[in-house]
Amino acid sequence: MIEITMPRLSDTMEEGAIATWHKQPGDQVSVGDILVEIETDKATMEYEAYDAGTLSQILVNEGETVSIGTPIALLDDGKSAGPSAPSEAPSAAADVVAAPSESATKPEPDRVLPTHPESVDEDRLFASPLVRKLAREHHLDLSRVRGSGPGGRIIRTDIEELLTTPGTMPASPPARTSAAPPMTKLVAVGAEQVDERRGTESVPLSNARRVIARRLGDSARSIPHFFVTAVADAEALVQLRAQMNEQFAAIGREKVSINDLLIRACAFALRENPLVNASYIDDESRSMLVHRRINIGVAVASDNGLVVPVIVDADQKSLSELGAEAKQLATLAHGKGLTIEQMSGGTFTISNLGMFGVEQFTAIINPPEGAILAVGGTAREPVAVGDEVVLHHRMRYTLSADHRIIDGALAARFLQTLTRLIENPIAIIA
Repeated sequence: MIEITMPRLSDTMEEGAIATWHKQPGDQVSVGDILVEIETDKATMEYEAYDAGTLSQILVNEGETVSIGTPIALLDDGKSAGPSAPSEAPSAAADVVAAPSESATKPEPDRVLPTHPESVDEDRLFASPLVRKLAREHHLDLSRVRGSGPGGRIIRTDIEELLTTPGTMPASPPARTSAAPPMTKLVAVGAEQVDERRGTESVPLSNARRVIARRLGDSARSIPHFFVTAVADAEALVQLRAQMNEQFAAIGREKVSINDLLIRACAFALRENPLVNASYIDDESRSMLVHRRINIGVAVASDNGLVVPVIVDADQKSLSELGAEAKQLATLAHGKGLTIEQMSGGTFTISNLGMFGVEQFTAIINPPEGAILAVGGTAREPVAVGDEVVLHHRMRYTLSADHRIIDGALAARFLQTLTRLIENPIAIIA
């Protein structure tokens, strides 16, 4: 018997959610067959079988989230018995009692009842991670739920009725004779009951959203961010793009965007200021990491959350190549089709909200990178040209930098280089 565990599918992955099982108990499995789709912090990945045999048991159901290394299934390879299905943990066993007397109603097999449901700690309940998560979100008292999973484990089907019928809970067990104070009753409640004044609704977070929240929270707390803002006269850039797109349309080529031009400009600016293309290691190290390759991540707000596909060697690619690759990665991001490789290895990130009418904002650094550029939209503003005032397109952008390795002067020099390239865009396409 082979124990299949939750694999590590990315460098930042700590847990994974089962999206879809492609094999069911009793199915034959060959080496290379797709066993399961796993949702990680970056994408939904297909996991292949490395051994042949018969799928004996699924231990983690679709929708459940578990940590790396947790057994998710058992594969019978016809050899030694190996590991068996997980049994109830000792802590959970201490909370159950022997079968009631013959005069009492006998519970269904493999189900357990807590001895003292009022005092059971949710963390000690033998329930799946998904069930514990849903219980917290919907305010369910799991101590009053009988589990129908292996060894009495509480699985999602055991609480479906509670989720679909707010306010419904199993009948309370007989009152305890102990003098201990009763536990506050937790029940499933509807949105209007959670907070009638606010009209609150509980919306579950996806696995990707929870990872994003944790990583950005860690970044904001642990990295000393500082911000430097600059503004560029982007009139020449806008006119050059219009001329290029007119010519591209005539020969049937894809148009380029302002973001494509910015990616190339940032790549060149990083080449001139290599210490911005760096990473801080830790407080104990006596060195930092300076990256020789310029791999630019482009933040994409997809329906599945914020993802950052990476354009590798951005400074070595033509404008047309950058534009085509950026469009392809954005399309994959919206369809959850990005691979781990396409989202790894970034050394610098660009976040552009100009298409939403945003003029200026600050962004949180994407570890382990040392900086991120937040780009606003281009807008026509009055500017002085000689003795005249004319309307030109102007663009604002803010560099968020890790102050442990990038000081103010270095950040200012990077923005100075970037501004020069934007205002003289022929250098970007030459």
